[in-house]
Amino acid sequence: MRRWTTMVTGALVCALALGACSSSGEGGNGAGGPSGPGPTRKAAGTLVLGAEQEPDCADWIGSCAGSAWGLWTIQVHTIPRVFDYRKQAGVWTEVPSPLLAGAPEVSERDGKQVVTYRLNPAARWSDGTPITSADFRFTWRAVVDGEDIYDKTGYDLIESVDDSDPRTVVVTFRERYASWRGLFAAYGVLPRHLLEGKDRAEEMADGYEWSGGPWIARWRKGESVTLTPNPRWWGPPPKLAKVVFKFLASSAAEFKAFESRTVKAIYPQPQLEVVGKVTRRDPQARRFVTTETGNVEALWVNNDRFPFDDVRVRQAFAYAVDREAIVRRLFGRLGVTEPVHSFNPPIQSRYAAPAFERYRADPRRVEELMRAAGFRRDGDGPWRKDGRVAEVVLTTTTGNKRRELTLQILQEQLRRAGFRARIGNLPPADLFGEHLPNGDFQVALYAQVVTTLDPGLCVVFCAKNIPGPDNDHSGQNFTRTRVPEADPFLERVDVEADEQERIAASKRADELLAEAMVSLPLDPLPNIGLWDRRIEGPVADNPVLGMFWNVHEWRCRGGRC
Repeated sequence: MRRWTTMVTGALVCALALGACSSSGEGGNGAGGPSGPGPTRKAAGTLVLGAEQEPDCADWIGSCAGSAWGLWTIQVHTIPRVFDYRKQAGVWTEVPSPLLAGAPEVSERDGKQVVTYRLNPAARWSDGTPITSADFRFTWRAVVDGEDIYDKTGYDLIESVDDSDPRTVVVTFRERYASWRGLFAAYGVLPRHLLEGKDRAEEMADGYEWSGGPWIARWRKGESVTLTPNPRWWGPPPKLAKVVFKFLASSAAEFKAFESRTVKAIYPQPQLEVVGKVTRRDPQARRFVTTETGNVEALWVNNDRFPFDDVRVRQAFAYAVDREAIVRRLFGRLGVTEPVHSFNPPIQSRYAAPAFERYRADPRRVEELMRAAGFRRDGDGPWRKDGRVAEVVLTTTTGNKRRELTLQILQEQLRRAGFRARIGNLPPADLFGEHLPNGDFQVALYAQVVTTLDPGLCVVFCAKNIPGPDNDHSGQNFTRTRVPEADPFLERVDVEADEQERIAASKRADELLAEAMVSLPLDPLPNIGLWDRRIEGPVADNPVLGMFWNVHEWRCRGGRC
């Protein structure tokens, strides 16, 4: 299962504009894995962090849980998962989480793929109940049988979950599934004894009092999420007495709060004012900038809407866009000057072909393709066909100045190329909750964020994942992409066990998606983290779980934050 969320996340790369810094940012120490048991120290200090967006809900398997900030502020701290993610020998890799007693075992029985997880006997929920194989089985059934589920991919291929041994989970698949590592990782594991027989979505919507992680989270809607140590946590205990994520309305508000130290760390989107501030030195702050992310920000094109229901018009659109100029304008000061050329994000680069590199601004190709599609243009006027104008409505989230500027630049580029372009932005909840799933858009600008290292674009591009009655409207192919030649390769990436064959299938799918110009990848959306020098510990970014995933290992100098 490869789940995508909206917003940003990343790993660590230092931009030249920031000057010298270590491999962990500015003074950090790598990916920040668990330090292991050490001298017992009483938790001390309240650390206040900035959160750029409030989640819509805390039902992590529901369709409402598409915000990455829900993951970063609540989920990763409270929901047990089978994998964590570390950088080893320069490559981001899945490693067994504290929930497991060792690495999962993959075998074949009666011609079927079987994955066996052996659970840490110390693992338990915050009420003292052991975490067992029954919780895995409950989670599987909740996803497969539930309504309004974010994504069932992979879980729907499980034939059975054997929970006869409480400490051993045996998962048997109906057919081979190469992306099994994302299962019970992106969603994690839910407590059967607390949710069985209840309305899970209602129980979890506004937060929950239980936990299977190092923290217990309390969500005060409209204001904050507060983490306090889980007294039943079986790993190294949190070093802080309390962590508060304070919801802030914008990147500008984040920086104002950080500069005044009202909040002590922020993870802002690279807005225009952020780029300027990050390149100026603050002697009391540490920072990182990364382009090695799990993000792809793109122009997502509705393949069903006129004029983009014609592949030649989609290709002309791509040749009308000067992506290099847009990326340089937005991120040049951070040393980021090249667009991305695949929908596989940078942390999955070995699966990516630079297939979209062919689409560079070329007015001649625009004219050739539009005329081949039956459009005509008078002078500097717009392209027309059968009395209809080639009009493009560009949409992104309201209040995001960087994206608003992007669309303004794009609007002018398209106008020169003969498209009549206008901007119609929407609040995030409307865009992601209604317009995209219902196909009520033409071109939308936003970022997709992977929540596993496994590749797999089928979830967003296979025809079977177009939201509709056949998939209970839970599909994520919002662009209504239909490329029959690509679907077998996309599906093979999900099931192929041979790594080289998997890579080849992924790259071939990239080429076919680019030929059909289903949408246009734009940038890797570089990530930025800033934190006060009083914060000590393994502070760094994580390309899947975000900056704050290991905040239980942070502390404040002298216990004062």
